Order: sequence, then C-alpha cells, then structure tokens
Amino acid sequence: MTNAAPNPPASTGAAPGGEDDFLFLDDQDDGGGERESAPVSPANRWKMLIVDDEPEVHSITKLVLADFSYKGRSAHFLSAHSAAEAKDILAREDDIAIILLDVVMETDDAGLQLVHHIREVLKNRHVRIILRTGQPGQAPERAVILDYDINDYKAKTQLTAQQLFTTTVAALRSYEDIMAIEMNRRGLEKIIEASSSLFQARSMKLFAAGVLTQLSGILGVGPDAILCVQRGAVLGGARDGLARDGLYVLAGSGRFESLIDEPAADHIDPPVLGAVLRCLETRSNHYDADHCTLYIRTPNDRENVVYLRSDRPLSELDRNLIEVFCRKISVGFDNLHLFEQLRRTQQSTLIAMAGMAERGAEAPDAIPRIALVTERIARRLRDRGHFAHAIDEHFLESVGLAAILHDVGNATIDPVILGKAGPLSPEERDAMQRHTLAGWELLERASRRSDSRTYLHLGAEIARSHHENWDGTGYPDRLRGDAIPLSARIVAVADSFDAMTRERPYRRALDHDVAVAEVRRQSGTRFDPLVVEAFMDVAGDFRPG
Repeated sequence: MTNAAPNPPASTGAAPGGEDDFLFLDDQDDGGGERESAPVSPANRWKMLIVDDEPEVHSITKLVLADFSYKGRSAHFLSAHSAAEAKDILAREDDIAIILLDVVMETDDAGLQLVHHIREVLKNRHVRIILRTGQPGQAPERAVILDYDINDYKAKTQLTAQQLFTTTVAALRSYEDIMAIEMNRRGLEKIIEASSSLFQARSMKLFAAGVLTQLSGILGVGPDAILCVQRGAVLGGARDGLARDGLYVLAGSGRFESLIDEPAADHIDPPVLGAVLRCLETRSNHYDADHCTLYIRTPNDRENVVYLRSDRPLSELDRNLIEVFCRKISVGFDNLHLFEQLRRTQQSTLIAMAGMAERGAEAPDAIPRIALVTERIARRLRDRGHFAHAIDEHFLESVGLAAILHDVGNATIDPVILGKAGPLSPEERDAMQRHTLAGWELLERASRRSDSRTYLHLGAEIARSHHENWDGTGYPDRLRGDAIPLSARIVAVADSFDAMTRERPYRRALDHDVAVAEVRRQSGTRFDPLVVEAFMDVAGDFRPG
C-alpha cells in the first residue's frame, strides 16, 4: 500500500541532500538515477536493507546516502518492496546492519509483523531496525516503541537528509558495538570449546595439531600454520644470539604439513624461520600484515612458537582472543609432556615385568612388538566401524599397554617348562595353561586399587582369556565367540602372529607370509573373523625390513 503524503510547500523545492530538505513529501524525480561510484566489494561496506512498497522511497534514500561513509566504509543497499520479499533477503543475508522499514505495505501492519519475524523467528538481535511511516496514526510511536523491538521511529514527513544521515550513523555505532560484543562472546566460546577438546588429547602431536586447527578456526584464517618447539636452550648464556639447533617442527598445516618432526632451521623458508626466531628472541607475540607469530611459554619454561599466515591484518579483538587462548593452553603442553613421560616410564616398567615373567624366553623387542600389533589391529577395527561401543580413545590408549602383560602369569611356571625344546607332557601342559589364571589373579588384585577402568583391568581380562578360541575349544573357561572379551580376541591374533614369526626353543621362526596365511586359515575357529580382517589390513606393516 502506498503511503499518503501531503503536497510540499513551494519553499521546499531544493534538491534532496540538503540539511533541511524533507525527503518524502512528494514523488520527486531523483535526477536521472543513482550516482555512480567506484565499485567496492559488498563485504567491505555496511549492508542496509530498504523495505518499502514505494519505489521512489528506495531511490531517494539511495540518492541521499550515495556518498555516505562511516569509518571508511560506504553503504551497500538491498531493496525489498514487501515484507515477504524482505523475509527472503533476510533468510540469506545474515550481516545486514540496518533495516529502514515501512509499516504499511501489503497489509496495514506488514512492517510490524516483519519486526516480530526478525526478532522472534530469525532470532536476529543484532540488526538495527529504523521504522519509517507515512501514516503515524496507524502505528502510534509510543505503542510501537513499547511493543516492538525497534531502535528508532521516524515519520517520513519529518525526516530530513541530515536526520537520515544522523540516524544512520547512530544505528551503525550501535550495531558495531553489539557486533564487537557478539564477536568477543563467540571467540570466547570457541576458546572454551577448543580448550575442552584439546585437553582430551593424549598425544603431544595431536595436541599441537589441534592448537593450529583451533587458532585458525577462532580467527577465520589459514590453513598455512606451523608450531615449533625449542628442545634446547633458545639463546646462548647471555641470550645474545640464537641457537637454532634445538628448534623442531611439532605440528604443521597447509604448506607446512610435511615438515612435522623436522629441524626448523633445515626445512622452513628463511622469512618464516626469521619470524619464528624473532618471536623466540623477544619472547613476545608479533603481528604483521600477512602473518603473526605467537610465543607460548609453559609454566615449566618450555618454549613454543606458532606461525600463522593471515590474509588480513588481525584486529585488536583477534589479538585479545589469541592471547587468552595461548594463556589457557600453555599448561596443556606441560601436562602432555608429563603424561608422555609417565606413559613411557609405565611402558618400560611393564616391559621389565613381562620380561622377568618370560625369563628370557622372548627376544628383547618381542613384548613391545605385541603391544604395537595389538594397537594397530584395534585402530583398524575402529576405522572399519566395528565394535564402536567398545573401541573408544581410552581403549586405544590402554590396550597396547595391557597387551604387554598378557603372559605375566608365566612368572609362576617352572623355568624348565618354559624353556623345554621338546613336546610338553600332559602335566607340563596343565601347568603351562595355568599361567592364564595366575596372571589374571595378579592383575585383577592390582586393578582393585583404581576407581576407574585402567590398563590393569584390560590386562587382567587379556591375561585370562587370550588363549580362548572363537569356536569354544580354548582355555581356561572354554568361552565362545563374543563371550570372549574383545581385548583378548585382539591380543590372541597379535600374540599368535608374533610367536609364529620368532625363534623358539622347539622350532624355527615362520616366514612372514606363512604366518599371515596361518592366521587367516584359523579365522572362525581360533580367531574372531572381524579381528582377522583388521589384522590382514595391517599385517604388511610388520614385514621384516
């Protein structure tokens, strides 16, 4: 519906754009259309949506604000001639700063209904809505201000060019402040989410890669990024010159992805290396037009540097978010370093225990290899989508350690039986088979000291059940099929393959391909067929040489 407007007095005939010119008093010619200006990307302009069923309102508004600029950004106008058309535009444009909205269009309250749609359906609380009406009586100002979430109310007959300019600037200031708060909120949310996911990592490399991913996500830049760690003294005794030898690439993305674990000085191009070394030397963040370097010092004085390529200068808000993030995750590097040291110590202790139980029956590297084969099979099962309910990250982290303890019960067996070169007697075989229960009793007793499920719990079930057969003919409990713990079914394959490919007092080692074929042959009788399939996928990784 076209809004009625009184005819202008003769004295108001000046061209639109003057400070006291009323914009919407009659249907004026816009002087030949909008003035041309140099094209600027819409992404760098303030988006303004004009919603009005009068075409001349669009023309005059664009004419008056043709030269508009606020903080170096001009206006980019979108036009809708009905509330329905405006809804379509708003559904696809989520960064509109201002809506100049008529009240009476296809219905007497179309504009007011659109306000409700914007705020309550789209949940858009950021856009500034300026209501303009040619019939104030149909939408009284006080009622509209109280009942609808609008930011300004103007009668068209009272709106001068200067008032339109002032109103637009005021709305943009408000919009800018709101968006700054919103961006800060979103950035902090990303930091919290990133920190939560990062601290679930149990690998320094995964954690470092996650740091790069999360930083790129928080800032919306990338993908070229690199994280370097200093493994020795950064500077000489007086810190008067950089020592590059201890600087390594811990994680990389984009063009740096192939450099992981490489010495930085030998593989990073000189400009990037120079930026990283400068960051280490000054122990501070540096922000340049196309990149930034971030200094992360952990509570235990380990030094890390992130180099992040950016296609834009980073704002003050970006920098604040970066610094909050770096402070929050710095402790993560120390925690993971301690975790990895503890895990290595734990593994060494378990290998020593298992070696004592074997009493020399195994080659020095046999036990770690069983752990590696077990972990590879478990990961392949997860990748294939099998046993998703059981194979989580905790299982993957623990099952290799647990596998080391599979034969810990051998400590209770007479060394003569363990080293016998010939066939075992029935009594000796019974004694050998009892190692499963002896190992289970030892580990089950130890596992009671932990409130949560650990590698000791897995170790106990592996020790007891790794000689059970899929068809129910194994020992000690003659379990069948899925009744056998998954961990034990995996270790059964890993242990058998490893045993077949190693020298024994009573036989020579089998060739790799022969051992793999034997594992395949026993699928469905001795071994779980799904576990055998996963083993076949990774068996080539254990080929000699």
